[in-house]
Amino acid sequence: MESTTEVASSHAEQDAPKPAGKGAAFWLSYSAILVATLLSALDLTGVSTALPTITADLHGADRFVWVGSAYSLSSTAILPLSGGLANIFGRKPVMLLCIAFFAVGSALAGAAQNMNMLIAARTVQGIGGGGILNLTEIIISDLVPLAERGLYQGVLGLTWAFASGIGPPIGGALAQKASWRWLFYINLPLSGVAFALVTIFLKVRAPEGSIAEKLKRVDWFGNFIVVAGTTLAVTGLTFAGIRFGWGSPQVLAPLIIGMALIVAFILYEVMVPREPTIPWAVLSHPTSLSGYLSTFTHGIVSISIVYYMPVYFQACLGRTPILSGVDMFPTALLISPFAMIAGIGTQVSGKYRPANFAGWILIVVGLGVMSLLKADSSTGKWVGYQMIAAAGLGLLYPATVFPILAPLSVEHSAAALAFFAFVRSFAQTWGITIASTVLQNQLKKKLPPAFIAQFPDGLEIAYAAIPVISNLQEPLRTEVRVAFADSMSIIWKTMIGISALGLISLTFMKEIKMVSHTDATYGLSENDQANAQVDPEKLVSTSTAVAAVPA
Repeated sequence: MESTTEVASSHAEQDAPKPAGKGAAFWLSYSAILVATLLSALDLTGVSTALPTITADLHGADRFVWVGSAYSLSSTAILPLSGGLANIFGRKPVMLLCIAFFAVGSALAGAAQNMNMLIAARTVQGIGGGGILNLTEIIISDLVPLAERGLYQGVLGLTWAFASGIGPPIGGALAQKASWRWLFYINLPLSGVAFALVTIFLKVRAPEGSIAEKLKRVDWFGNFIVVAGTTLAVTGLTFAGIRFGWGSPQVLAPLIIGMALIVAFILYEVMVPREPTIPWAVLSHPTSLSGYLSTFTHGIVSISIVYYMPVYFQACLGRTPILSGVDMFPTALLISPFAMIAGIGTQVSGKYRPANFAGWILIVVGLGVMSLLKADSSTGKWVGYQMIAAAGLGLLYPATVFPILAPLSVEHSAAALAFFAFVRSFAQTWGITIASTVLQNQLKKKLPPAFIAQFPDGLEIAYAAIPVISNLQEPLRTEVRVAFADSMSIIWKTMIGISALGLISLTFMKEIKMVSHTDATYGLSENDQANAQVDPEKLVSTSTAVAAVPA
């Protein structure tokens, strides 16, 4: 028996006009949001290899985790609100506001003189970065019907994957050869390019009404609940395992209250607002729920690999920050094409389950062999093993969004994508916390006691120890590297269990026909839509020229 949502979607598809061809206006708009995505993704992935240098320079090894967590906290908390604002004010002004926040946060981070200032700047930066990624997904849903979105979702995944690949070596190079501050300052010209492209080329419809009328429509109380809940939950996660034990009141109190508030937010959205930020229809279908769960587990695993493979390279193999980033190239080189394969395969076949199943199987196998890596493993092993996991990560980057949207009517796409982005970002916070907790606890067990004694309690041992390993005398240096390798193995084994949950979640995922129309409220403005039909050869040359703009 079909659900109400599926029936409504089917009727809407019959009545909706088919989209016009994709002309210059489309490709220019699409290119603008890809540049914005690259901007946000580069920063998120580039910080990982520079973290040891940053914490040493600012004398903040006891608060290093907040450099990543502050960004994750604010970017996660803002996601539901950014989706609601995009529905009320339109996509373009909200995207521009997010780019501005990101630029201001980047400038403040580059100028930070202590860890507290850097953490505050990363919070501002996260508001912009999270909103950029959210608005990108929403705008693509306005421009391209779900049934035709595979290629475009694949290119988006490729852009994200490309940033994941070049971000670590760029971060390492700047930290080692120039200054880690340029990791943030470099965002300023990129933000300017993204702001200009969105301003000039992104010509999409916006709802009518005065600013006062639109402000009244915003679900302020619901967003207050989710921001408070997210802040408390992320704070508890950040403290867990490093500054305080998982069973301590400092961890349990904010974590439990925060998760309770997130549940309360969902219940409030169902029962109270006339215009909820997250409608119940977005969460009520089993296939959508399986997509959200797969997204959550993928977020945990992917960020763990991006953040902690460089730790293996620097601690066990003695790599510099630059070389540890270069050693991540096998991941980047595989993620990008496999993201494209998943997107195009879904579009051509009309089925999204194969890419999801294949992705999780490859990740489980890849993590399994990665857990076998030793301190003296050959290049062939650490290259080949990470490539298997990378192929799975690449397949899932674009694949998990299709089951989320397939059962829903198009008017719920923005809310669903906002919650999708919220789940993914929240998962990344869990991923960083779980991996850092495992590594910290294992290092305390495996490192020589005399070596641990030189680091104060509450300090993140991994990032404090890496800079001094190369100066240690034998056999202590080898003992420390072996301890790191054994501890990293436990991280990957933990991720195998989480990946198994992702694979199990697919049992609730059904193949549902994807709609072939978009929401008429948004999308290209009338003039640009009317001119959308162009000659294919001209279209190719135009898109090629646009693709050259970011470079």
